Amino acid sequence: MTDKIYNLEVITPDQVVEQMPLPLWQRIYEKASLRRLLILVTLLIIWQSYSTWLNNPLLFPSASETMTALFEGLRSGILVDRILTSLGVLLLGYGVGIFIAIILAVIAMTSRLGRDLLTTLTAMFNPLPAIALLPVAMLWIGLGTGSLVFVLAHSVLWSFSLNTLAGFDGVSPTLRMVGRNYGLKGLAYVIHILIPAAFPSILTGLRLGWAFAWRTLIAAELVFGVSAGSGGLGWYIYENKNQLEIASVFAGLSSVIMIGLVVEYLLFRVIEAKTVRRWGMAL
Repeated sequence: MTDKIYNLEVITPDQVVEQMPLPLWQRIYEKASLRRLLILVTLLIIWQSYSTWLNNPLLFPSASETMTALFEGLRSGILVDRILTSLGVLLLGYGVGIFIAIILAVIAMTSRLGRDLLTTLTAMFNPLPAIALLPVAMLWIGLGTGSLVFVLAHSVLWSFSLNTLAGFDGVSPTLRMVGRNYGLKGLAYVIHILIPAAFPSILTGLRLGWAFAWRTLIAAELVFGVSAGSGGLGWYIYENKNQLEIASVFAGLSSVIMIGLVVEYLLFRVIEAKTVRRWGMAL
């Protein structure tokens, strides 16, 4: 009987990939940024096609007319001033709301009375729309930035508090025992144990608070535009609506959307990649 020797060549996965390259469409599909860009382009094509078919700029301006109005507003500086005004008020109200929420969450985690206080206040005020407090804020604080900051802080405060408290409650008993064994108590225990472990929920609360504050600000500025004759993007939209500059109205709405996209993908997604995903707390 003759022994036969077979020369078996082992093919590594890398060699298989080199021999069988992915099709171009699949390589494009694997890139999240290109998929999102494709969605945006598709929406713009649908927008442009529908507005051309409707042929009524006063009812639904085309995407090209809106982009022209947007660039004209940016070039003249009017839209830039409105955007900066809105962002300045938004950051102030957002910061105040987050600051108060952190204080309440820390108190809630350090005492039973503090937890009862936070849960009771959240049950009372979270269902209350922030914009409904605008007339009261006008009476108490008067017309101006203070009233806007008041309603913005309210819109941020309760959603962020709820997510932060839920994140603290979800911290595993093992991590809690580690903190206790190191002798951590009070604020040090919250900073070194609870906040890092609950950061995914905290980040979700920051996102929700931003979305609520942004929507509340635009709605509140519409009222302040009528009352005080000034404001940011909300007043810009209201003013152009009265002048039947509908393309500029859509330009203002597009600015709101684009700012939201920038904040989501250049701020929150970056923070998530540097923290939650890097720590292995999310896929």
